[in-house]
Amino acid sequence: MESKSSPPLHHNQAANNEEVEDMLSSFPKERGILAPYAYQYQGFWYYSKQLPGIFNFQKHFQPRKNDIFLATSPKSGTTWMKAILYALINREVYPPTSPQHPLLNETPHNLVPSIEFVNPSEYDSISNSPDSGTRIFATHTALVSLPKSVTDNATSNCKIVFLCRDIKDNFVSYFHYANKLNLRSSPISLEDAFNLYCKGITTGGPVWNQILAYWKESLENPHKVLFMKYDDVKNEPQVQLRRLAHFLGKPFSPDEENRYLVDQIISLCSFDHLSKLEVNNTGKNRQLMSNGAYFRKGVVGDWKNYLSEDMVSRLDQITEEKFHGSGISL
Repeated sequence: MESKSSPPLHHNQAANNEEVEDMLSSFPKERGILAPYAYQYQGFWYYSKQLPGIFNFQKHFQPRKNDIFLATSPKSGTTWMKAILYALINREVYPPTSPQHPLLNETPHNLVPSIEFVNPSEYDSISNSPDSGTRIFATHTALVSLPKSVTDNATSNCKIVFLCRDIKDNFVSYFHYANKLNLRSSPISLEDAFNLYCKGITTGGPVWNQILAYWKESLENPHKVLFMKYDDVKNEPQVQLRRLAHFLGKPFSPDEENRYLVDQIISLCSFDHLSKLEVNNTGKNRQLMSNGAYFRKGVVGDWKNYLSEDMVSRLDQITEEKFHGSGISL
């Protein structure tokens, strides 16, 4: 999992505009879905605002003993799982039924920051766990681009939770998200977004390559990487929450089970509950993205309302070819 070295930065803050432009000029460039252009770095596609954070992450990040990373393809349930992780890790300090729970007044994206948008000067100040040796971060970064300080089994106890989603649902949600964010001069059409998605030009994509790498790593190092599916969490939330807690070394005690803590966390973090909170419908997060853009439907199978038979066939064919023989079923 060792990554290639990142372009050097001259300081510990995010690169200045001139520095970023110099870096980007050397990378392959294509039209993007979320933003006008995407850039290929270490075999995967990102947007210009993400890359300085990835470079700094590779160059400057020093993990603590039990840091946790949520890795996802965008629109795979990232917001939902950020909330679940935060509620799970902080359940003793903030019981899920508490009227003062932070999730009632802060967005999941502010409570669990995406590492691509955290400056190195902020790394040590992140405090979102009762344990000083644990921080929770999220990332859309491909496995190959995670710093060795995070992935190396010999030197790191960090845990990586990878969440993915049915490819067709992922595309439809990604398409709507792109037009909600409004980072382009004009909305992108479904057909245009579909063709770019099939080429793999998504954040941290090709999505199939990203999923496959984390899947293989979860098989080789199951104590290090937990592979989760959005559909499984939707269909059997109690089972998957207990699985997640066990992986993180925070299993639910018999007393917590008797107090229905599992169900309470699921209820607190449910799409219906989070999507109705004022904090998730107004203002912007630390990434300066509209909070309301992160919630749409949160359902399984919504692709049936948008994709033609030809689109379904094409996505299914690519998915089958990419995952053939891997054991992945999405």
